[in-house]
Amino acid sequence: MYKALSEEMRLRIMMLLAHGELCVCELMAIFDEGQSKVSRHLAYLKNSGMVKSRRVGTWMHYSLREPMDSVMNAQLTFMKQQFSENPVFMDDKKKMEEIKKMNICG
Repeated sequence: MYKALSEEMRLRIMMLLAHGELCVCELMAIFDEGQSKVSRHLAYLKNSGMVKSRRVGTWMHYSLREPMDSVMNAQLTFMKQQFSENPVFMDDKKKMEEIKKMNICG
C-alpha cells in the first residue's frame, strides 16, 4: 500500500477517487497528462488492490475498491484529513469539479 502511494500522481489519484468514480479521460484532463501515463498509474493502483475498474463504452472508469481493508480505510481517512488544505490537492479537487460539469466522457 505505501509503495503504491509513494508516487505523487498515484496519491493524487487516490485522493480524487475518494470523492467518487472517475474516467481516465477526466483524470487526463485534471492532470493535463497523456493517456499512457495516467493509465500506467491506474494500473499500478489496480494491481495493488486499491482501485477497481469498469468499462463504459471506450473508456475505463475507476473507483476505490470496496470493501476496503481496515488498514487502507484508516490510511485513506488520515490522508483526507491531512491533505484537505494542501494547495495541490485543493487544485486537483477544483479541476475535478470543473471537468465533471463539462461531462467530457459523454
